[in-house]
Amino acid sequence: MSIRCAIFDLDGTLVDSLHDIAAAMNDALQINGLPVHPRAAYLHFVGEGVDVLTSRAIAPHTESFQVVLGSYRQAYAARLPGRTQPFAGIVPALDGLATAGLALAVLSNKPDAATQTLVQQLFSPSTFAIIAGQKDQVPRKPDPTAALAIAAQLQVAPGECAFIGDTSTDMDTAVAAGMTAVGVTWGFRSREELRNHGAQLLIDEPSDLLPQLLALRS
Repeated sequence: MSIRCAIFDLDGTLVDSLHDIAAAMNDALQINGLPVHPRAAYLHFVGEGVDVLTSRAIAPHTESFQVVLGSYRQAYAARLPGRTQPFAGIVPALDGLATAGLALAVLSNKPDAATQTLVQQLFSPSTFAIIAGQKDQVPRKPDPTAALAIAAQLQVAPGECAFIGDTSTDMDTAVAAGMTAVGVTWGFRSREELRNHGAQLLIDEPSDLLPQLLALRS
């Protein structure tokens, strides 16, 4: 089935946000008397939502979950957009996909308010038809509910959507939703992880997004 829609993960796929996530969480940990982590550790902490990020960052101090979560939310919101920027080559790739007639959307496990803020500040208002972050009433990725809702809103079949992301969570989401799983290797996880979780296509450079996604239309 020809691809008519591209749904993108945000962190590690469209934007390089690791510095701000790590800095905000380390601020939250330090404020609450817990040990901080090197930035590289956050490559494996992120991807499954703020609750999982917090649980991994505080381990084994589970009793501090709520207070650290609250501190992180405040520290991260105060920092936005901080040093977070689109990866080089992302903006022209998105412009090319939109010009070619693909409907574009964002689906992130980042809380919805932060997702909306980042996308609206870092991209043109006309780039994405739908922007969705994690909401309390909607299961987070890899549950396919939100991805399928985006397809329905855009009036395309799941099989006409490519789901593009940088973690196993994104690939699992694509597989569960019946969408084409596209892994990008410039983000937070390895080629092996993406491949092992069902990536049907791996893209190594943002500049390759346009030609490789358009090739899925044939």
